[in-house]
This record gives sequence, C-alpha cells and structure tokens, in this order.
Amino acid sequence: MKALIISADNFEDSELLVPYYRLKEAGMAVDVASMKSGSIRGKHDYEVAVAKTLDEINPDDYAILILPGGKAPEKIRKETKALEIARSFFAHNKPVAAICHGPQTLISAGLVKGRHATCYRSVAGELKDAGALYEDREVVVDGNLVTSREPSDLPAFMRETMKQLKL
Repeated sequence: MKALIISADNFEDSELLVPYYRLKEAGMAVDVASMKSGSIRGKHDYEVAVAKTLDEINPDDYAILILPGGKAPEKIRKETKALEIARSFFAHNKPVAAICHGPQTLISAGLVKGRHATCYRSVAGELKDAGALYEDREVVVDGNLVTSREPSDLPAFMRETMKQLKL
C-alpha cells in the first residue's frame, strides 16, 4: 500500500510529519507531492523532499490521501490537478484524511457538501458555506473522510486514519 500526501511551502510541520512517519512506521510507502520538485519547507522550517509533482501523480497508485494544514492549502486548492486527485479518491471511495486548513482543498474540489467534517476554526465558516455539516470535535469520520482541527488533535486524527487503512 502507498500513501499520498499533497502539500506545499508553509505547511504545518507536525501535520505533515506525524502522518508521514506514522504511515512509514506501519510499513507503507509514502509519497509527498507538490507543485514543484525538490523540497517544500514548513512554517517551522522543516524541509521535506518532494517525491513527485502533482502532474506525475496517478491516484490509482495510492490507498489514501493526506492533506495537512498550515498555509499550504491556500496554494494547493488553486491547482486543478490537486482537485482532480482529491475527486478521484472520493469517486473510488478511498480514504481521505484532512487536518486544519487541509479541508480547503476538498472545499475547492466540491467534495464536502452533506459530509460531516471539522477543520481549523478560521476555516469553519467556509466549510459550512460549502455545505458541510460542521462539528467542532478533535476528529470527525464520515465514511471515507477523516478530518481534524489542529496539531493537538493529531493522536485522534491518526488513530482514525489508521483504522481507515485497517492498520
């Protein structure tokens, strides 16, 4: 099984690194994808290698999509290819896990209407406006969708994400 993390510069470091290493610990291959090759840098200056650009991604190659928060989703949500990838995961009922500002990509892809979800408090209005059933909880699971609010929710976020993968 392979996992896909889509992010960009100014990601929330813990929200990318915790899922990255937890999935690797469970024996999964993990690819970080972004708009450009090379590396991306987090808000707290951690640098992560980019395995593939968005254009090189075939969603069929992956079992799960992870969308970390921070300021990166502001850029990711403007990328047509990122939205297409997210839509493919939903179309095939594959797990998607988004934390903090990560759900912004799903909002732009038109994937949250009627879904139970949570996010960082400053994104809650936008999530509701997109038709999501917002819940202010550490983790919300709605079918294949796992969402959380912030770094302190990472233990619950990862617990539910791993359940989606039956790991």
